[in-house]
Amino acid sequence: MKKMFYGHGIPGIDPNRIRGKLVVIEGADGSGRSTQISLLTGWLENLGHSVVNVGFKNSFLVSEELTKAQEGNTLSRITMSLFYATDFADQLENTIIPALTAGAIVICDRYIYTLMARDLVRGAKRKWVEELYGFALIPHLVCYLQVDPTILIERNLEKNFQLNYWESGLDIGFHDSIYDSFIIYQTKIQAEFLRMKNNYNFQIIDGNRPVLHVNKMIQKKFTRLIFNTAI
Repeated sequence: MKKMFYGHGIPGIDPNRIRGKLVVIEGADGSGRSTQISLLTGWLENLGHSVVNVGFKNSFLVSEELTKAQEGNTLSRITMSLFYATDFADQLENTIIPALTAGAIVICDRYIYTLMARDLVRGAKRKWVEELYGFALIPHLVCYLQVDPTILIERNLEKNFQLNYWESGLDIGFHDSIYDSFIIYQTKIQAEFLRMKNNYNFQIIDGNRPVLHVNKMIQKKFTRLIFNTAI
């Protein structure tokens, strides 16, 4: 039987009942994830597929509390890790698995890999992080949009007019300047993704390229790995 979870998994889940496909689009803020997920969702729905979109901080259990805790910029590293793990676990059990059981294609706007990379850059032990997320389902496809940190800065400033405290790693103390801290932090995050690439079977996609080019690359990966055909 094909391995279903990365580790211990969730008790009582019958692999034979999972009829859908789990797809993950990874990348930093400003990498184009939202745009690519929107395009991929539209493409799949036009082909007649049922699609469910999932993202961070959408759990009914802890999403509001997590958002409030981050507003003060004082959330400890372990507390933040466990908040996000709880948020993900709740959505996995109550949204992702039921949708897959119903035969839908579930597209996740980031997955455990971002959470793991964040924890590792903040000094967590690799074994602890891997065991923490051992309950996660193994996706059918993971596309990581890799974008140069300087381009990420431009895109974030263009969209939000500022850089995010947490996505700049200011809580770690790499640099007093938010811009320099952002570059250092995102460079380290990318390094962790590259370390995880082979173990978690990432498809690396150049997110510096134009939107439609990136979309075509994702469609090709999706069609080959999910539908077992080529376009």
